[in-house]
Amino acid sequence: MTAPADDVDRIVDAWQRERPDLDFSPLHVLSRLGRVAKHLDRARKAAFAASALESWEFDVLAALRRAGSPYELSPTSLLRQTLVSSGTMTNRIDRLTARGLVERRTDPNDGRGILVRMTESGRERVDHAIAELVVAERELLSGLTRADQERLASLLRTLGADFEGTI
Repeated sequence: MTAPADDVDRIVDAWQRERPDLDFSPLHVLSRLGRVAKHLDRARKAAFAASALESWEFDVLAALRRAGSPYELSPTSLLRQTLVSSGTMTNRIDRLTARGLVERRTDPNDGRGILVRMTESGRERVDHAIAELVVAERELLSGLTRADQERLASLLRTLGADFEGTI
């Protein structure tokens, strides 16, 4: 069964009518991805707001949470996982420390280095945020069967492979 025409179909048809010399087939995929990304962004912002977190705070705390107990990483590991500069990461760690969501401690294996450790408050917030996010993302995908979701994930994995590590 084919889905009914949507706004992207109408936009592509109008472009095709106005510029028949161009191939608009990429818009069928990427315009839809862009629209889905906007809905995902809204869902994520709402999930993070419910936990009194900004998106960037969630990114840092989630990296620490995924590291496992004792939920600590070096600033270098954090910036690699969150794809930001060292200056940006320093600022983020400072702000999270001021909010009591992380703390700095001296690296016991390197007295010159530091480790960033998530506090209990940080863990509670990131755990609440990820639980909210999973529910919101499940709702976004509710129109697809499990098999369709797996097929879409596989296609997007293939599409994204060329971009891995470039953001």
